Amino acid sequence: MAGNRAVVYDRPGRVEISDIAYPELILRDGPGVNPLNVGRKCEHGVILKVITTNICGSDQHMVRGRTTAPSGLVLGHEITGEVIEVGRDVEFIKKGDLVSVPFNIACGRCRNCKERNTNVCTNVNPDRPGSAYGYVDMGGWVGGQSEYVMVPYADFQLLKFPDKDRAMEKILDLTMLSDIFPTGYHGAVSAGVRPGSTVYIAGAGPVGLAAAHSAQLLGASVVIVGDLNAERLAQARSFGCETVNLREHANLAEQIDQILGVPEVDCAVDCVGFEAHGHGKSHGEAPATVLNSIMEVTRAGGRLGIPGLYVTGDPGAVDEDAKIGTLKIRFGLGWAKSHTFVTGQTPVMQYNRELMSAILSGRAQIAKAVNATLISLDEAPAAYSEFDQGASKKFVIDPHGSVRR
Repeated sequence: MAGNRAVVYDRPGRVEISDIAYPELILRDGPGVNPLNVGRKCEHGVILKVITTNICGSDQHMVRGRTTAPSGLVLGHEITGEVIEVGRDVEFIKKGDLVSVPFNIACGRCRNCKERNTNVCTNVNPDRPGSAYGYVDMGGWVGGQSEYVMVPYADFQLLKFPDKDRAMEKILDLTMLSDIFPTGYHGAVSAGVRPGSTVYIAGAGPVGLAAAHSAQLLGASVVIVGDLNAERLAQARSFGCETVNLREHANLAEQIDQILGVPEVDCAVDCVGFEAHGHGKSHGEAPATVLNSIMEVTRAGGRLGIPGLYVTGDPGAVDEDAKIGTLKIRFGLGWAKSHTFVTGQTPVMQYNRELMSAILSGRAQIAKAVNATLISLDEAPAAYSEFDQGASKKFVIDPHGSVRR
């Protein structure tokens, strides 16, 4: 039997490359696995040889020690792979298929899945609706920053690429379909972006850049991206966005006014989440900053897409309330302006097929927008460190050297 190497969370600030068990069509006990999921049989699943798997900002929250993730947790929820083994109950997915794996684990049988809300499947996580690979409190499904991984409910979940050779030519774009591209797109759709819209994107990390590119695809007339990181803002400008450096300019509304002639936008997207910082040179962590600022600059009647991650448990939070996800949000302002808020995990399966078509047709250039950077599995720990320091890159791990350089 083949071995299996993976990126494993060790302790705050440290990940390691470790030997882990080769996957089976059953969920074994291990770090982070919910006891009620131990022994769960998955004959409806497949084993994948991982072709690409990406480092996500959500992974970084765990690695920083800002969640209750246990030592030994195998990381990785952005997975693209080749099917090498199929379970007894798999009917339509075949060995050799090249597939994208939605980061949401979904059964396809519960009420939420049948209503296309695969982000809150009720059958895969005994703790609460919704699950993901390699993530704390998500049921314990083993992560995919590895050489091989098991994926359950294969017939329902997997997005098969129609032509393997053509897919491999665009693999740095297609690898973004498991999470980042649908998540950015969902943020823009939730915010109501349409032709002619003016849009503010909070955060120029990979999800923010994906949201900005998505807003352009949806026809926005002006996309403004705000961040504290000059390198990431330069990346946003590289594909036509306006930018605001919030380290240098604390007043967001004034900066929007200088760009648009009015101090507000039609809609806004929060791509930062719970580790948000205040604005200005002496900024510190202030987790409600982005939510409050996007309410301030979004016009009355506008919509706010919030794909940025907010958690119910943050041991490193700045105060006791924030440690349980209670933030000082100016909800009265949002109410007074009749804002619509859309939050939560992205239901990837609502978007990934159409975004695949946009990539294969050349309409979407997501790898370029997020500066996709290919690395080996052994380079992952250094990439985590570089990403944590604000590098404007989307790191794509190639565990087997499958991607043509």
